[in-house]
Amino acid sequence: MDMGLPMLRRAGLVLAVSTFALAGLARADDPVPPRNEAAAPSGQKGARGGNAQQNATQTSPSAAEQHRLPPDSTTKQTLDLPGRTLNFAATAGSIRVFDDKGEPLADIATTSYELDGADRATRPVTFLFNGGPGASSAWLQFGNAGPWRLPLDGEGLSPSASPEVKPNAETWLDFTDLVFIDPVGTGYSRFIASGDDARKRFYSVEGDVNSIALVIRRWLEKHNRLVSPKYVAGESYGGIRGPKVVRQLQLQHGVGVRGLILVSPLLDFREFTGTSLLQYVATLPSYVAVAREAKESAKESTKGPVTRAALADVEAYARGEFLADLVKGEADKEATNRLADKVAELTGLDQAVSRRLAGRFDVGEFRREFDRKNGMVTGRYDASVRGFDPYPDSSSSRFGDPSGDALQAPLTSAAVDVLTHKLNWRPDGSYEVLNGAVERNWDFGGGINPPQSVSELRQILATDAKLNVLVAHGLFDLATPYFGSKRALDQLPAFATQRIKFVVYPGGHMFYSRDGSRQALRGEVEALIRE
Repeated sequence: MDMGLPMLRRAGLVLAVSTFALAGLARADDPVPPRNEAAAPSGQKGARGGNAQQNATQTSPSAAEQHRLPPDSTTKQTLDLPGRTLNFAATAGSIRVFDDKGEPLADIATTSYELDGADRATRPVTFLFNGGPGASSAWLQFGNAGPWRLPLDGEGLSPSASPEVKPNAETWLDFTDLVFIDPVGTGYSRFIASGDDARKRFYSVEGDVNSIALVIRRWLEKHNRLVSPKYVAGESYGGIRGPKVVRQLQLQHGVGVRGLILVSPLLDFREFTGTSLLQYVATLPSYVAVAREAKESAKESTKGPVTRAALADVEAYARGEFLADLVKGEADKEATNRLADKVAELTGLDQAVSRRLAGRFDVGEFRREFDRKNGMVTGRYDASVRGFDPYPDSSSSRFGDPSGDALQAPLTSAAVDVLTHKLNWRPDGSYEVLNGAVERNWDFGGGINPPQSVSELRQILATDAKLNVLVAHGLFDLATPYFGSKRALDQLPAFATQRIKFVVYPGGHMFYSRDGSRQALRGEVEALIRE
């Protein structure tokens, strides 16, 4: 899940946001939408129902049907897990999005799992998406919450690792039905319309949000689940999407959401752009966590992984003396040297390098300098993971991410195998687990207001007093460092913070790759939903 800019990529992020809304989206079963639906962005039921053939005839089959995804496939599944057996229906398919003239724009793929025998009026349903922009939902589906899981650590952290999935004992399906959404350009989701206009509609902050909210509404209608308790979960750039999608559902689609789950989210791009000093405040605790984890590993310590509680001193320093010395600037040599030496002491980085950089290590510099003597670089998604620097003697950084790049091959193969063999859904074309073209073409709007979702978070919590939020991070994540989210959430008023639970686990961006962290997250999500 890559997040463009030095530290903002994958389920991740790029800086560049547009308010170009995805206006005038129509119902899939209405070739020419009602005026009220065209004016306020709405959705579609999916052209897979009884009148699918009629729709095909009315929507230019020569253009639209050429790129059409296969009809939905629903299969009955049984999952044998420790202490229980889950019987459920799995549906792989798509929802077609139309413009206000009834012309098809895109097919957006969804994979849903619904437990057998549940009362639809009381059975919760959770909609999940990753980030990027350009990441499919495979990371959350096959790494964390879905019925089947692919190991993403240890021997699994390799392009040649087996893509065979196993029953997931930590699946959320015990307490909520699950719907995984692949935004346009990810997974098998694809454009139907040609030309740049369609891409501009979807490849923007607001257009993306509107399309996801639309799909959620139409999935609920299509599956007769409008009365079910509803939850939304987003990872990484999903931190921008999540609150905005919930707000859009509240205002434009008449859909209330009971809970929002944000996994390794980015909430505010402004913190990591330009000359913002807050980027160094946000990353310092994670740098120190990486150093302490490496130290304990070298000693083969039995103390267990580093925890956030053990970083209380670093957090206090980051928001106190460290920030105060940063603000004084390099014009104050005494403050700058004091800061640089303290950073070197806390992180184990070379003191001379720290002084040269005035203690201001961006993520790329930290990743290369942390173990440079051995020609190793740390991961960005998980800085506790190290790999070889392919150009250790180069004056410029030319390395990838050993904690993320290695996962794309097995995760892609696993997703294709599950969809085609377990779920009997066989689209043509390639499955895009992480589509760089989406990121490169994304319109973040520019100007002086980079995207952020803290405003929408305030709004949705103020609008619905029953809405609760769970924010979960990994200690060693340098793509979306946990302390950045903590600082942003601390600025919210009491009515909001009282309904936001903030948790931090050992691990990186995909901290759920660690068994203990995945189990702990599942417990928190279950508690949120069962409330």
